[in-house]
Amino acid sequence: MNHTKEPLPFSSFEWKIAIRYFKSKKREGFISIISFFSLIGIILGVATLIIVLAVMNGFRTELLDKILGLNGHITLQSFNDGITEYEELSNKIESLDGVNSVIPTIYSQVMVSTENETTGAIIKAVSNKNIKNIPKINDNLIKSDFYNTEAGLLIGSRMSINLMVDLTNSLTLISPKGSQTPFGTTPRIKSYPINGIFNIGMSEYDSSFIYMPLDEAQKYFNLKEAVNTIEVFVDDPDDTKQISIDIGNLVGNKYYISSWQEQNRTFFTALEIERDLMFIIVSLIVLVAGLNIISGLIMLVKDKNSDIAILRTIGASRNSIIRIFFITGSSIGVIGTSIGVCVGLIFCHNIDAIRLLISKITGTDLFSPEMYYLTKLPALINISELISVIIMALSFSVLASIYPSWKASKIDPVEVLRHE
Repeated sequence: MNHTKEPLPFSSFEWKIAIRYFKSKKREGFISIISFFSLIGIILGVATLIIVLAVMNGFRTELLDKILGLNGHITLQSFNDGITEYEELSNKIESLDGVNSVIPTIYSQVMVSTENETTGAIIKAVSNKNIKNIPKINDNLIKSDFYNTEAGLLIGSRMSINLMVDLTNSLTLISPKGSQTPFGTTPRIKSYPINGIFNIGMSEYDSSFIYMPLDEAQKYFNLKEAVNTIEVFVDDPDDTKQISIDIGNLVGNKYYISSWQEQNRTFFTALEIERDLMFIIVSLIVLVAGLNIISGLIMLVKDKNSDIAILRTIGASRNSIIRIFFITGSSIGVIGTSIGVCVGLIFCHNIDAIRLLISKITGTDLFSPEMYYLTKLPALINISELISVIIMALSFSVLASIYPSWKASKIDPVEVLRHE
């Protein structure tokens, strides 16, 4: 029984000739320059795409993680002055399927004053037992005696730095909603010791939020036995719709119920739109590099007319000619994509160190925490997106190589040799 060996799709001589054409020669210097810039374009395009997508993913993930770790996934707010039956209501909500914990809170804005500084702040009042159920606070206390005292404040690290205070100091809270007198409303002013400092790595919270014991906040804001907000933490933050409906059926129409998706819809929608637009814009770099491959190969085919004619006369088929130039063009895409992926991954892995180095060299503050909320530049590689970038770059390169390769196969060796 005879076994015939199947021919390889790309024979060794086709590879040798393709690699020879790929390498630089003095006579084809201009063509080699075009190929070089095509290669650089693909490297930069792929690396930039990976970096942009990783930063956008990291930015969204970090913000989402911190927002969900600090605030309730579902929020109940009273249409009136406060929620008086909050303990009974919390127990009912906590019995629902999918609910992890329920935290009654008081939200309010105040002025914060020290001997040298005054600034605005947001008070979030939580009982000592419930603050342990807020993971981002409980896990990021850098200095704390909060659990052992009843009338102390828990402030963020950036507020501590900005106001130049620590656990040995106190803060004076000033609320415009004070007592009514014959001369009008007088602001409520009271000093509290600082019993804890937290650092969650999100500048908005670290510089503006103050946690206060719930019973003390009820006295300070004159809410007696009431709260103005109930926060609900669920097992799956992405599945809040059904639980919101269940809570609505339980409490009726007495309260305004909103999920974290509704509260932050505009912000995260803007992030998604920006991410998609950046993907399209940066993809144009890879597309331009693909067009450079087409122009470079067409010029190479024109320069190699006589070589193609000779190859055809010694027995090379049209398919062989197509494969030779296809290998040449595709090699630029494969090499460029491979190097671009490596550069992008290395850059993402060391992105914050690179940011700090550039900031040091230029003397500027890149990725300011006050502007971008986070204290460090995040980057998160999504494997499916990485594969999509690789497939896109290789597709551009392959498609760019098809037409010049087909054009080369159509060259008539008789006509070329006749004019030599």
